[in-house]
Amino acid sequence: MREVADRAGVAMSSVSRTLSGHPDVSEAMRIRVLAAVAELGYKPDLLAQGLRSRASLSVGFVAGDISNPLFAQIVSGAEVTLREAGYSLLLTNSLVDAELDQRNIELLEQRRADGLIVLLVSEHHRPTIDALTELEVPLVVVERDLPARVHASRVLSDHRSGMTAAARHLLELGHRRIALIGGQDVRPTRARREAVESVYAERGEDRARLIVREGVFSVEHGAAATREVLELADRPTALIAGSNQIMIGALQVINDRGIELGQELSFVGCDDVAIATLYRPHISVVDRDRVAIGQTAAELLLTHIRDPDALPREVLLPTRYIARESCGPLPA
Repeated sequence: MREVADRAGVAMSSVSRTLSGHPDVSEAMRIRVLAAVAELGYKPDLLAQGLRSRASLSVGFVAGDISNPLFAQIVSGAEVTLREAGYSLLLTNSLVDAELDQRNIELLEQRRADGLIVLLVSEHHRPTIDALTELEVPLVVVERDLPARVHASRVLSDHRSGMTAAARHLLELGHRRIALIGGQDVRPTRARREAVESVYAERGEDRARLIVREGVFSVEHGAAATREVLELADRPTALIAGSNQIMIGALQVINDRGIELGQELSFVGCDDVAIATLYRPHISVVDRDRVAIGQTAAELLLTHIRDPDALPREVLLPTRYIARESCGPLPA
């Protein structure tokens, strides 16, 4: 830094202010200092800066399963936003294991992350909730309902609106025997089930005709539950897969059995991932802007890092139903 100051002909304090993004630096000063930095190949010591400022300029992200395209796109949105603000992202993968959620939270806290974004496996794992309650850094929770004692901002999707539109479309096409295959007991699963049940109620339909199978957000559960409902004596004429991974498992079984979607069975998935438009016919989906979820979570966290007194906020992002050829009229 002293060499940079000498080369630029300025004080070391001017170099420090320029490199830290201090607003009280003229454009001429900034250009002079950055030119000296480039000429000398100077690279600031982020660890030393962190020790002085007690900030690591890093943010932790606890992801339940990074093999899930949904998680990958949310993380991508967060990473770009954080990088543009001068922060690096420390990503952990919980492998759909709630105990790893807890350990990863503790690990990132030990690594002195300036804040955490979490997309948890479970809303009910007590050690994880305890770990979040004891955090001393800002926290943003994505797509989960947690106890009030967890002090955090939240980014949520309005799952009910998109799923309501999908269920109404199926009923308008004449379907009454509908199977809904959901994941574990977390906010998106509950909201999707409640939306479909509400549509049955508003149309005066017998809710006993709705088949619900819930398990985990996985390809394996999607396949197993699809096999089960297709083997029922009064099998469904329409099927809703309550996550992108459940959708993959369901489509594997449907494809293996040679069932023609839109003709023999109508089908709705969740999240407009690649398989939805690669499959033939194209798959109707309830979609959300996954990158925007990550961007919003990062923006909320940065607000709390910069202003520790900022009150927690909840942001609800929209979902939409995209009707495609996989949905058709009730088979004759």
